[in-house]
Amino acid sequence: MKLSILILLLTCASLTATFAQDKTAEEKLAYVKVITERADKIVANIGVTDQKKATKVRDIIRDQYSNLNDIYANRDLKVKDLKEKNASNKVERDSALAKENRIVEAELAKLHAKYINKLSAQLTKDQIDLVKNGMTYNILPITYKAYQEEILTLTEDQKKQIMLWLIEAREHAIDAESSDKKHAWFGKYKGRINNYLSAQGYDLKKEGAEWEKRRKAAAAQSN
Repeated sequence: MKLSILILLLTCASLTATFAQDKTAEEKLAYVKVITERADKIVANIGVTDQKKATKVRDIIRDQYSNLNDIYANRDLKVKDLKEKNASNKVERDSALAKENRIVEAELAKLHAKYINKLSAQLTKDQIDLVKNGMTYNILPITYKAYQEEILTLTEDQKKQIMLWLIEAREHAIDAESSDKKHAWFGKYKGRINNYLSAQGYDLKKEGAEWEKRRKAAAAQSN
């Protein structure tokens, strides 16, 4: 191993992540670099002016990505093992996989609570919301804005309900293992929101068509 690589690995020793043993030093360093840069981008948009605090928050976010990766990597190994051990017994296999899923959910819930507590010690509630949005591609504010633009007659109570469900979706999404899984959580709650709005008397197909007309008209005017 090159001396420079060894030094970099020791520098990253504060990470709580436990990488898979078969990863090379270069792969480990590349992973740390990616999640550190990702965390830096999030911190750059939350209004932390003190550099020392910004670095501390960056490290908290970085470690959260790493800890989540550990949980899912360990799960994948266990799932593979369980499937192999119970290949001829579907009942036992499904039962074991369900048990493992419950264990993972409990681990995620525990990690989630610790993460929010760490952020709360450094940031305001609004800044924490920005961190959560940053970890979920700003889907919450984008979606909330889209609903208001699509349905111009939403009441304040309806807007509040939409926001509550989007916040709940985001709480799940920040712990999800991939971009697709994060989007899937919002998709699930958007389905709930759409059902709610339909029950409130809105014709979503019609509202969507009218919104599209407004957007095309606005685009034509800007050209």
